[in-house]
Parts: sequence; structure tokens; C-alpha cells
Amino acid sequence: MHIDIITCLPGLLTGPLTESIVKRALDKNLVSIDIHDLREYATDKHRTTDDYAFGGGAGMVMMIEPIDRCISKLKSVRTYDEIIFMSPDGNLLDQPLANQLSLSKNLILLCGHYKGVDERVREHLVSREISIGNYVLSGGELPAAVLCDAVIRLLPGVLGDESSALTDSFQDGMVSPPVYTRPADYKGWGVPPVLLSGHQAKIEAWKEEQAEARTRKRRPGMIG
Repeated sequence: MHIDIITCLPGLLTGPLTESIVKRALDKNLVSIDIHDLREYATDKHRTTDDYAFGGGAGMVMMIEPIDRCISKLKSVRTYDEIIFMSPDGNLLDQPLANQLSLSKNLILLCGHYKGVDERVREHLVSREISIGNYVLSGGELPAAVLCDAVIRLLPGVLGDESSALTDSFQDGMVSPPVYTRPADYKGWGVPPVLLSGHQAKIEAWKEEQAEARTRKRRPGMIG
């Protein structure tokens, strides 16, 4: 998989994309990520990427021309499955969407900033808009990093245990059951005996019961 990220603040992406699971995927050459500074595609000496909104109003708007120039250059090199604008009012990122995107070969992520982007970018240049929640951040860089992490960890070979991603919360429409590790007793706080029984069928049944109970309590809307 290859991911291109367009941003006017590339420094915000350095940490999240150079550590942990994403770094492992990069080191294994299972994914490649290029970060593009939008200011390099500006046409004036001040490297301007934003301007005042027509009709007035508070806040600056990201200009269409630098974005179009950047996307056009990237599209001249490869074909993209999706060109995604990270937007607060986009489709909410969930596990099925992450699963779908993990099957892609090439993605572009456009990070919004300021008061947003010129609406013509949304109308003509992007194929999908994605949000990570019903709140507003200062820009799309952190959402882009979240999307990268959610997608990249699903790629074959990234996780040490291939079955790990398949048992994550939301993969089967429910949250994960409780998990425990050593010591079996800590300050009198014990582990459910069934998990120590060695009876795998009973353990799996317990996990299913706990997952359903936890989902009903914490995410009741997920269960019909």
C-alpha cells in the first residue's frame, strides 16, 4: 500500500507515523507514506495556501489552486483508489470502513485546516470525506494519522499475530471482552476461573457472553 498525505503542517505527522505499528509496517516495506507540504505547490513568493472567504465571515479558507496542483502531480505518477478529505462532517470512520480501505493500493489523504477548504475541492477533487468524530480539531493531520493507523494495522504481515486484528473490538459488530494477564491474583483481585480452566470451549463461550454484555452496556446501538 502507498499513502500520500497533503498538509500545510507536515511536522504534525512526524511522530505518529514513525512509531509503533506504523513504523513496523514501514520497516517491512508493507506500506510507504509520503508527506507533501502544500506550501510547495503555492504560486506566490509567500507560499500562500489560504485566503479570505468570498462573502465575508471569520476564518481563512484553503485555496483550491495549490491543492489541485498537488493532487494533479500525484495522479500523474499513480492511480488512486480514493482521494480522501479529512473533514469533521465526513462519513464517520468505523471498523468496516477501515477494513474496506485496507484493501486499497494507493490513497491520498488531504488534511484540512483553518475554516476548511474551497468547496470546489470537495465537489471536484476528492472521492470521499471521512471524519473521526463529531468534534472539530485544528486541522486534519491528527485524523489522517488515526486513519493511517487504523488501516495499516490490518495489512497482512504488519501484526505479529495475524489473528490479532480479527479479534479487535468492532470486527464482529461487538466490543472486545475483558482480558487478563499474570499474576492470576493481585491484591486479592482475581481472574475469572474459567480463563484458568484450560477448557477452550468454555473460555470461548465466556468471551462471547462478556463481549455481548459489554456491548449492550457500552455501545447499545450496535446490537439490534
